[in-house]
Amino acid sequence: MQFEKKFEDIRPYRDEEVAEVMKRLVKDPIFDKVLMNLYKEREYVERVKAALLKTNTINDFQTNFVVPYLNQIISESTDGVTIGGLEYIEPDQSYVFISNHRDIILDAALMNIEIKRVGLNTTEIAIGSNLLIYQWIIDMFKLNRAFVVARNTTLKQRQHESQRLSEYIRYLAKHRGDSVWISQREGRTKDGNDQTQVSVLKMLNMSNQADFDAGFRELNLVPLSISYEIEPCGNEKVAELLKRQSDATFTKTERDDLWSMVSGLKNQKGRIHLQFGKPVAELLEDIAKAENVNQSLNELAEYIDSEIYRNYKLWPNNYIAYDIFYKTKKYSDMYTVEELEKFNKLIHERLELVNEVREEAKMLWLSLYAAPVFNYENCKCHRK
Repeated sequence: MQFEKKFEDIRPYRDEEVAEVMKRLVKDPIFDKVLMNLYKEREYVERVKAALLKTNTINDFQTNFVVPYLNQIISESTDGVTIGGLEYIEPDQSYVFISNHRDIILDAALMNIEIKRVGLNTTEIAIGSNLLIYQWIIDMFKLNRAFVVARNTTLKQRQHESQRLSEYIRYLAKHRGDSVWISQREGRTKDGNDQTQVSVLKMLNMSNQADFDAGFRELNLVPLSISYEIEPCGNEKVAELLKRQSDATFTKTERDDLWSMVSGLKNQKGRIHLQFGKPVAELLEDIAKAENVNQSLNELAEYIDSEIYRNYKLWPNNYIAYDIFYKTKKYSDMYTVEELEKFNKLIHERLELVNEVREEAKMLWLSLYAAPVFNYENCKCHRK
């Protein structure tokens, strides 16, 4: 119990804390505005609040509120969600799912709702502190089994927080038997180039008390690919990239992150596919033979990338974007004329929403969709 106290400020809420959190939520004026925006009618909002006050466990909250809301999001803004690779997941094992990251909320949420459908336990979720801008947001994430990853810290603080985060994730996997979702990188992929940051793997290894092989086996890493037919926040990502290109000092505001969360939920996303890759354990013995730990970490990052690229579901939109971006007809047999016309219309509509209609914006949009095809072509996807 003394060891757990190290994580008091970053851990999710426990069942015994739920009732008190619900009392705080229903009194929060900003949360009230959120509910009104969602449900429109005051009478219905008050019924939701009354139901929240009767909720006493995390499971009840997820089952009675989160799952129905996510099902509504899936119904209204997608053309269906599919999942594969479940043969790699054992119900009695804990895993650290290391995932590409395209949407702030949906990546982990969709994985959890889909594994819950097939009888697997939901995971704890890593969430950046930069997103926790209001108390109601902190409460909602921590009620959904999210733990906090410190952002915007000094170099000295970052070292301390990385060590603590590493210890917490290993504690969940090794001692609590809980699975974890974590992004392969800090922040979402803006340009479609899903690439594992070695710094994330270094963080995971900071709490390792064994050798490289044994330490990563304790975590039971499994790569996860999530593929959206239509990028949830594609227009916002393009707008951000353009601002960064024209202004080296550009910094996102809290309002930008909040808008991205809302947009990701509401925007049309087409079809979505989640695919678990082969567990990292299969190659750890070979990876551990590298010259030094840094080289092993780089090889591990390379393997995770190759699994994410190999398992990324390439939609017609990806092939279309590749052909337009690279001025080729290489993949013309992978899409129809109708799909090409539909994608061109989508480009125009989405970029017009952010008032970015010049050629530069279009090329950024295309590269966002083309990158997964390019990465698949160039990865070591068939490594044994």
